[in-house]
Amino acid sequence: MKNIGDKMMNVMMKISQFKIVRAVMAAGMATIPFTIVGSMVLVLNVIPQVFTPLAGVWNASFMKFSDLYMLANTATMGSLALYFGLVIGFELTRIYQTEEKIAVAPINGALLAMFAFLMCLPELIIKDGKLILFSSLAKDATVVSGFRITPGGISRLGTSGIFTAIIMAVLAVYLYTFCVRHNWTIKMPSSVPEGVSRSFTALIPTFVIAFVVIAINGALVLMGTDIFNIIAIPFSFVTYLTNSWLGVMVIEFLISALWVVGIHGANIISAFITPILLSNLAQNASGSHIAFAGEFNNSFAIIGGSGATLGLCLFIAFFAKSSQLKILGRTSLVPAFFNINEPLVFGLPIVYNPYLAVPFFLAPMATASMAYAAFHFNLIRPIITQAPWPSPVGIGAFLSTLDWKAVVLAFVCVTVAFLIYYPFIKIYDKKLYTQELETTN
Repeated sequence: MKNIGDKMMNVMMKISQFKIVRAVMAAGMATIPFTIVGSMVLVLNVIPQVFTPLAGVWNASFMKFSDLYMLANTATMGSLALYFGLVIGFELTRIYQTEEKIAVAPINGALLAMFAFLMCLPELIIKDGKLILFSSLAKDATVVSGFRITPGGISRLGTSGIFTAIIMAVLAVYLYTFCVRHNWTIKMPSSVPEGVSRSFTALIPTFVIAFVVIAINGALVLMGTDIFNIIAIPFSFVTYLTNSWLGVMVIEFLISALWVVGIHGANIISAFITPILLSNLAQNASGSHIAFAGEFNNSFAIIGGSGATLGLCLFIAFFAKSSQLKILGRTSLVPAFFNINEPLVFGLPIVYNPYLAVPFFLAPMATASMAYAAFHFNLIRPIITQAPWPSPVGIGAFLSTLDWKAVVLAFVCVTVAFLIYYPFIKIYDKKLYTQELETTN
């Protein structure tokens, strides 16, 4: 385990230190309040479908104001790609500024990232030998000046545009830092206010970014496509894999594998899967039934924290013979109810611990399999809202689905995870208890 851990730690630590990965992780964290608010507003429209006796009252009251309060959904879930682009542009520029001492401004990086992304939104076609904005009507949308507008807003601003926003933000920041490194900037005298000076510093990089993005868009349109369609090919394949049972198992395995060797697996893996989870969440809100969406992990697979340790924490807090485990369990109990288990991971410890590593792998894979099957066979409603990730057991499941059966599933997952831990923690508890007796004597 130590040999595997050392090799994995070297690789994953390098990956986690990539500037792009850190910026995407920051974007995922920064968008949490917007995804929660946007999806919770959607609940008001779904309630009469779930609680049918309320349909009459609901249609006569809340639904009369649906277009008003759904603006919060359009401005959050419907514009999520814009948030991702802005945060990645800001964070990536800040990293270059602080770590490589390049004279760039994070606010300029954010705006340039948004600029590059917005230039990719309109759809262009070639007609009669002329490159023009796409303007025909689609079945479920209206196209205005090349912007495809759906009931949720401009379609490409939503979750379908997240990957494009990430790529354009990275491109914009790279070109910005390239220009500054090579002194392709307009330098103002020191007497000029900082805000004015910063604006002129970004002038030439803005021209460069505009030229590069125009060139990319033009080349792709000449080939009969655009950057959104190009990016959709590889990422749709990745999304398909992650939406399969095997893909979910690989994700749960990697999260546990990283934790076991002392790396925050949830943070690293979330940088890669958050855009997919949010995209699936938006599809579920539109009528799909995808299992792996929203807070699937925290609501079902890893209740109590990575490794699904809530049952384990309850057991050692009240039934362990070892004083060490009992004290640790009671100290960790409150955080565990909110899906925080670093005290257990590093206190038991689970890191590099052969007694607990095996159930730490198996428990979340078992609970994720149960939850995946329940969604796959339509036993519970799909995840349509982004519940707060620290939601206690059952609450997050209900808020995510508005289905009481999801609450039952959450408690079953906790029970199954504990049963997997039970024989292992008994052995480990006995070992520590024996050591404590020997020390006392």
